[in-house]
Amino acid sequence: MNTDNTFNKNEDALKMAWSFVRQKLEKIAEGGGMKAAQKQKERNKLTARERIEFLIDADSPFIEIGAFAGYEMYEEQGGCPAGGTVSGIGYVSGRQCIIVANDQTVKAGAWFPITGKKNLRMQEIAMENNLPIIYIVDSAGVYLPMQDEIFPDKENFGRIFRNNAKMSAMGITQIAVVTGACVAGGAYLPIMSDETIMVENAGSIFLAGPYLVKAAIGEDVDAETLGGAVTHTAISGIADYKFPTEQECLTQVKKTMSKIAPPSLAGFSRVAAVAPAKDKGEIYGILSEGNSKPYNMNDLIECLVDANSFDEFKQDYGKTIVCGYARVDGWAVGIVANQRLVLKNKKGEMQMGGVIYNDSADKAARFIMNCNQKKIPLVFLQDVTGFMVGSKSEHSGIIKDGAKLVNAVANSVVPKFTFIIGNSYGAGNYAMCGKAYDPRLIFAWPTAKIAVMGGEQAAKTMLQIQVAAMKAKGMAVSAEEETALLQKITADYTRQTKPEYAAARLWVDAIIDPKETRMLISEGIKAANQSPITTGFNTGVFQV
Repeated sequence: MNTDNTFNKNEDALKMAWSFVRQKLEKIAEGGGMKAAQKQKERNKLTARERIEFLIDADSPFIEIGAFAGYEMYEEQGGCPAGGTVSGIGYVSGRQCIIVANDQTVKAGAWFPITGKKNLRMQEIAMENNLPIIYIVDSAGVYLPMQDEIFPDKENFGRIFRNNAKMSAMGITQIAVVTGACVAGGAYLPIMSDETIMVENAGSIFLAGPYLVKAAIGEDVDAETLGGAVTHTAISGIADYKFPTEQECLTQVKKTMSKIAPPSLAGFSRVAAVAPAKDKGEIYGILSEGNSKPYNMNDLIECLVDANSFDEFKQDYGKTIVCGYARVDGWAVGIVANQRLVLKNKKGEMQMGGVIYNDSADKAARFIMNCNQKKIPLVFLQDVTGFMVGSKSEHSGIIKDGAKLVNAVANSVVPKFTFIIGNSYGAGNYAMCGKAYDPRLIFAWPTAKIAVMGGEQAAKTMLQIQVAAMKAKGMAVSAEEETALLQKITADYTRQTKPEYAAARLWVDAIIDPKETRMLISEGIKAANQSPITTGFNTGVFQV
């Protein structure tokens, strides 16, 4: 146990930050609230989280994705906890898979714009990693007051059914369990899955419900007759199985999953795992409160990698990015991490940590190429304030070197996994494999800050623009008014940089407990290993 006072202060601050996140997650896990959950039980229905708990293997990891989806985004509509859907990566009958479960306690499982985005993200993870996907359907369909934001566009509701078709063609197993309503366009999802299982007297599938049928053609019909389990297993032939209870339906899923043939593997290198040199709890004591002080990224890396496995690449060159080969839980990885120490270069000049210089960009680009050559998955540890600015950097071609790094990241064919430890600003976010650069999984620590630039610089820049605009209109602006305006701009900007804001919009897949970082790397590579690499690495054209 580390007894250093600075370490202990850092540890307390990070544990407190995670505690605040965990409290929010516990509230999100309540879904639509206790009353709504009780109504589920009165109808002999499980909640979305209970369904997943019953389905997954005991004592196996379940990595929830998108728990913060929609956080503080739909306050006028009464909120949409977890985007009205519980989803993640888990194990069913020993097989790693994707699970997506509608939460009927949240607006009857209706689809908000963020719900569609979250479901598309889960399908994306399934397609990238060749993972089977299980849908637990209990939804009233599109949330009509916001239909214009979810219905027609490329990345909206209809894309889900397009993905159903694409995944089927790819040979990815899709199983749908209909535990409640499945209405209108949503009816296509279970029918476009490989197998459909329905709960008797609870599950229903139809393009138009009884009320709409009455309004459209004047026919009186109840939901069971129109599209219940008996109708679709005995008359229409749409569904494949029916069972009296949800538990029996989910047990059938387990049986089916146990029979799926093993996947072809990418063949990423793995040996027997060795525990890290540092206890995983020591990861809490590295960053200072507010991430305001330099720290050595190598200390953090030692908490993640197998002991004595880190082999640093070009150790004495481009020191504001640390690159190296290592093993995590036995898996071979290539690590690209921002270095926050204040350093000296070969000329004795001081360099700020967290900033990407020409030599750092050049080194990282070369290392990424090497990992692609060797088929080694990449792990990015972000704490970056951007690329170095100023005439000296511009004259040295910082844009060119930065473009080389961005090019290498964009064209990588090996799986990439990104962890935002601290700052993630501007083009640094892109170069270090932010969401726009297709990481297989991307997670944020509670200390993460994601924005186009740092809060102080951004607030002052926006203040100058607003004050200039006001003065151009002939409005006088006092020093007190400028101060008040700066405070408001700063508060708004700071809120937008928080990890909860990013996770709400699915810029990151989850906010995580830092000590789970190693496990998430291992589970991510295990998923990626089920999807062989079929294309070669080619960077295209860039300036040397």
